Amino acid sequence: MLVVQAYRFALDPTPSQARALASHCGAARVAFNWGLARIKANLDQRTAERSYGLQEDQLTPPLSWSMYALRKAWNAAKHEVAPWWAEHSKEAYACGLDRLATALKNWRESRTGKRKGRKMGFPTFRAKHTAALSVRFTTGALRLYGHTHVVLPVLGRIKTHESTRTLARRLRAGTARITSATIRFTAGRWFVSFAVHTQRPARTPARPDAVLGVDLGVKTLAVFSDGRPPAENPKHLAAALRKLRRACRAVSRKRGPDRRSGQRPSRRWVRANIQRNRIHHRVAALRRDAIHKLTTGLARTYGTVVVEDLHVAGMVRNRRLARAICDAGFGEIRRQLAYKTAWQGGRLVVADRWFPSSKTCSGCGAVKAKLPLRVRTFACPSCGLVMDRDVNAARNLAALVERRVAGSGPETRNGRGADRKTPPSGAGGCEASTPLRDTGQDGDLRPVMGESLRTVEPS
Repeated sequence: MLVVQAYRFALDPTPSQARALASHCGAARVAFNWGLARIKANLDQRTAERSYGLQEDQLTPPLSWSMYALRKAWNAAKHEVAPWWAEHSKEAYACGLDRLATALKNWRESRTGKRKGRKMGFPTFRAKHTAALSVRFTTGALRLYGHTHVVLPVLGRIKTHESTRTLARRLRAGTARITSATIRFTAGRWFVSFAVHTQRPARTPARPDAVLGVDLGVKTLAVFSDGRPPAENPKHLAAALRKLRRACRAVSRKRGPDRRSGQRPSRRWVRANIQRNRIHHRVAALRRDAIHKLTTGLARTYGTVVVEDLHVAGMVRNRRLARAICDAGFGEIRRQLAYKTAWQGGRLVVADRWFPSSKTCSGCGAVKAKLPLRVRTFACPSCGLVMDRDVNAARNLAALVERRVAGSGPETRNGRGADRKTPPSGAGGCEASTPLRDTGQDGDLRPVMGESLRTVEPS
């Protein structure tokens, strides 16, 4: 299976190389701001001409927002705009213009309704001291030098902080090809990320017929439907809050930057801010490591993983739960499960956002009208089932696939599928028969890629 995979390595550049990396990031920022100023001037001119009463055919011709047009205009004006342009790779300027073209396209599509999600604002200029230091290379010398160095256009050979042996083996075997490299300064150091087209071998999970329902939560990070021990929430941010408060107080006591007066931060403020950022970066690294271990284990073990389509953006509006929800990383868990299940030969099924997994009895199927969050035990008034509400929700998620995507051989509670009957639509699963649409009645089917069930398949 051909996939696009990223390999990120920390760099150990020399002081001169670090200045060259920052200079390339600055060149991308200059090209971005130049193109944005040109586009804004054209739009303002057309707006002013309309206010004079001119017709549309009499206005100043609009400028193209495509990457090709922006780069062509930059090549014509770079000798005057940036006389030092030859000191950097051409990819640095192309990176800034490409980001501008993407930002303008997103704004236009969001304004016309073609782009989903929240409304995108018009691009703004990037300041020198606040913009993220990042640049992307797509052509030129992009390769590894041994297991301890990388080679980048114009920048040359740069030492890595860690071994590149994993990627080097794939490149030598011919199963991987580097398509781009992105340089970024974050967490107080430089990183390089290689986008690689790699051929991954076909794999099969340890239990390919098993269906696992995963219910995510704050008190317990993940509860599973097969009775395995739940994944406890590490709460990395909560554990670091004491140190973080102390670091924030230390920063507030120093003389920091001020945009209005142009005040530059003191050296003590810079050092204190670095210490504060180090705490944030450590928390993020610990959370990322824990989520990777959890999702990798699930993808390698189970053939089908079922999760809910959680509205995280709406959940964080609750000021009492926002910090805990962000610390758990619900969105990152689902994102990693989506591609890891495809890599391991499994699949990820996303239940509908409005599916009442917690309110439904996993024994008889009765649905409660209300179930407040403070009630942690589910008690069914119909059949008398009493169990933890998270375990009940996880079982309902697993049963959703076992009932509605029957015929593909999912492993049920007895481990052999003997307690599963052939559905009225016949055996064969979604590949052999057309799933029915939901009519609002209990037990009716919905399309697998529709409102109730959505399967994330490999691209």
